[in-house]
Amino acid sequence: MGKRSDFERREADFYPTPRAAVVPLIPYLRGIHSFAEPCAGDGALVLHLEGFGLRCVYAGDIRANQDALALDKYGAADAIITNPPYTRDLMHRLIAHFQRILPTWLLLDSDWASTRQAAPFLASCSDIVAIGRVKWIEGSKYTGKDNHAWYRFDIRHKCGPVFHGRDQGAMIPSRRTEVCEQCRKIYQPRRSSSRFCSQNCRQRAHRHKLSVTSSVTPALSVSSELFRYVRHADVVRFTAAGWEPLPALDGTHHGEYSVLMRRRPEPA
Repeated sequence: MGKRSDFERREADFYPTPRAAVVPLIPYLRGIHSFAEPCAGDGALVLHLEGFGLRCVYAGDIRANQDALALDKYGAADAIITNPPYTRDLMHRLIAHFQRILPTWLLLDSDWASTRQAAPFLASCSDIVAIGRVKWIEGSKYTGKDNHAWYRFDIRHKCGPVFHGRDQGAMIPSRRTEVCEQCRKIYQPRRSSSRFCSQNCRQRAHRHKLSVTSSVTPALSVSSELFRYVRHADVVRFTAAGWEPLPALDGTHHGEYSVLMRRRPEPA
C-alpha cells in the first residue's frame, strides 16, 4: 500500500500532492522566491506553490527520464521542494543528494523521524512542520493512515530539527539557525525576521542594493550612479548639481558623518 492506505500501491509511488498538504508549509518559506521540483509527477505541487506566488525554475520526474540523482544544480532556485518516493533506500539517497545542492523541503511520513534509519539525516534537518493525515486519493472520503510532515534539510545545518506543531507559527525551542543573506554563514537569529548575521552584513547588503560605492564624496563627474554617500560639507554642492538627500538607512551610523543622496531623475 502506497502512502499507507487501503488502496493498491501505485507505480513509482506516484501520488499527486493535494493542496491541503501544501498550505501549512507556506509560512515557513519566507525568503524563498524560486524553487525546483525534481519529483514533480503530474505537476500538482508546482501548481500549488505557484499559486502562492513562488516561481518554479525546474520541474522533472523519473517517469520522463529525468533522474533527480543525476542532477547537481538547479539554476536560480532558492530551494528544492518536493514529495519524493517513499521507498526507503531511494528516499535516503535523495535526501543525501538534495541537501548538498540546496536547502530542501521534503514531504515525508512523521514516523520516519523516530526510526533508526533516520538518525544519520536528523542532524542536518533544521525543521519539521507537522501537517497531520493526508488524503492522497482525489475523490476519496478517506485519508491515509499515517501522519505526515514537511522536513527541511540543509547540509550546512548541524543542530538537529525544530518541531512545529499543527497550526503553530512559533518555534520550539529557539535554537533555529539561518543562513546570512550577505556572507552565507550559518548563524542563530535573535528574531524570526532576521536576515543577516551582523550589522556589518546588513549594511553591506543595503549598499549593494543601492549600488553605492565605498567612497564618500568623490569629485563630481558624469556617472550612472543613482545613490551616493556625501560628506555633510559637500551636501550643498551636490544639491546644486541635481542630487537630493535621503533619510539614513535604519540601524546604520552613516548619518553621523555623511548623507545618503539620490540623483534626481531627468524631467520627461
